[in-house]
Amino acid sequence: MTKTRKAMSTSNELYEISPIPVLKDNIIWVWVSGQEAVVIDPSLTEPVKQWLQDRNLNLIAVLQTHHHSDHIGGTEGLTKTWPKAKVIAAKSDRERIPFQTISVSDGDKISLMESKLTVIDVAAHTKNHIAFYLPTERRAQNQPALFCGDTLFGGGCGRLFEGSPEDMYRALNRLASLPSETRIYCAHEYTEDNLKWASALFPNNNQIKNRLHKVSKLRQQGKLSLPSTLSEEKSTNLFLLAKTSQELGKLRKHKDSW
Repeated sequence: MTKTRKAMSTSNELYEISPIPVLKDNIIWVWVSGQEAVVIDPSLTEPVKQWLQDRNLNLIAVLQTHHHSDHIGGTEGLTKTWPKAKVIAAKSDRERIPFQTISVSDGDKISLMESKLTVIDVAAHTKNHIAFYLPTERRAQNQPALFCGDTLFGGGCGRLFEGSPEDMYRALNRLASLPSETRIYCAHEYTEDNLKWASALFPNNNQIKNRLHKVSKLRQQGKLSLPSTLSEEKSTNLFLLAKTSQELGKLRKHKDSW
């Protein structure tokens, strides 16, 4: 669980970003401030509902990065329990996320829990994929956070189901321009597998080797490897290190068949 100090006009309340691991490797992130919560990409209803109710939290919004069922499958069930909760998704994906109540586009700002998220178009994994960026707030001590769905992973990137290598190269470059201390809250625990692949390709890369050792130890202990940081990704993630879209495309094709 990540605890981050939130800048508020009348208090120094902590907010938290906590994981709910579900299915084989999905992670549903829950951003909590006080007794309010925002859920990101809920694949299932019941684990999230139970988690929120156990803590007496009020769900005020669901953030959807893209339309895949393991990201939206739990949303409608949650809104039955919390009917006032907003569902925020890409305006361009209304057909595949028809239950969205706030439709957003690249560059839009969303005010939630006295914070302001920025929407970033990262179409590549799917043609309407978006990410949500929570910057460091004035007078706060927190690190910025990125909810990036299936675009940027620990040591990897998403498969190109609807986009091209050029699309992913553009998307990752947009994310790479964020502050290096940004915490990466992606939607799957793929880090160890990604780093094993990268280490097999570049066995003499000590940064990748050292990160793999650290991640493998965490996983053996039953702990998550996430969130990572953007600086960590920029030094060990082969897709972020790719210098051209052609290089990224070759890496993605190799990883798909590895």
